[in-house]
Amino acid sequence: MTIPFSTGTFPASAATDAARSPGLEGVVAADTILSEVDGARGRLILRGRAIEDLAGQMSFEAAVAFFWQGLLPLPSSGDLAAAFAEARLKAHAIAVPVMQSAGPGLGSYERMRLGLAALCRDDAAEDALTMTGAMPVLLAAAARIGRGESPIAPSVAAGSASDLLAMLTGTEPSARAVAAIDRYLVTILDHGFNASTFTARVIASTGADMGSAVLGAMGALKGPLHGGAPGPVLDMLDAIGTPERAVGWISAALARGERLMGFGHRIYRQRDPRADVLKAALGQLEAADGRVALAEVVEREATEALARHKPGRPLHTNVEFYTAVLLEAAGIDRSLFTPLFATGRVAGWCAHVAEQRATGRLIRPGARYVGPQPAG
Repeated sequence: MTIPFSTGTFPASAATDAARSPGLEGVVAADTILSEVDGARGRLILRGRAIEDLAGQMSFEAAVAFFWQGLLPLPSSGDLAAAFAEARLKAHAIAVPVMQSAGPGLGSYERMRLGLAALCRDDAAEDALTMTGAMPVLLAAAARIGRGESPIAPSVAAGSASDLLAMLTGTEPSARAVAAIDRYLVTILDHGFNASTFTARVIASTGADMGSAVLGAMGALKGPLHGGAPGPVLDMLDAIGTPERAVGWISAALARGERLMGFGHRIYRQRDPRADVLKAALGQLEAADGRVALAEVVEREATEALARHKPGRPLHTNVEFYTAVLLEAAGIDRSLFTPLFATGRVAGWCAHVAEQRATGRLIRPGARYVGPQPAG
């Protein structure tokens, strides 16, 4: 006997066991052509290519075009950079005034969601292009409004990464900083059925519009267990201060039962491949020199200490560790790490929405009731 489940079939006994899995651990909810997170071997595959062959090898626009092929409409001209530039202009005209009208107590991430909602229409065919292309404007405007500064208009001649930095700082970014942000946006483009991606797919499965699915995913990403880890990595490095203090600080933190930020992953049992992709860009950024030396010592001492402290758990370096060092060196304030993550991940969410819609299947898992029964 088999029980139909999403796009595949599974043995009845397996489906029963999976339904009782806390946190849906091990549950296969759908087939996907988008990404494979191979935790056992420490690999991330996006549409048949290793992340190492994408990040640092192509621009964000080129990576999105590759990732969306066959799923979402691309410009007839084939120029995704121009389409994203047009989306930035649209966002500056439509979304930024709405963001400026919001109350002063709104944070950057919430202000970005407000701007994104202002852009979304009732499932317009170009929503994926509009939302993904608009995110650099929303991030830069939200940050500047929060600092009491006026938003800067986008440039149609710049790419997404370059324009984001220019709109954020008001100065022409260095080529190295642009390359670092481009690499980061590609690195975090997609990562399997993580919490925010699964949220987008659940919303999409109801027949809701793409904007609603993406906004829901942004809500899931805001949680500190999902999108908030890179900032605390810098807090940890700040607290350690110098390489000489690393061993003592790490030992004391573990003795207190504290978590070392940037180590361990829900899926990976080997080193997160994205960590090396991002670390490779640090040599290009002069501002990172001191941090890299400290980070390398902390990484070495932390992984050795964790192996001794928790020998039964594989706690290796994850993507957040070198994300923090890279983004700081590129001039991104740590308060903007989660907004920047969303800026790159929107493209992945949109692709998953399109893929989920193609199944025509409502996601509706069961639950095992463990409460009281009626009396008598």
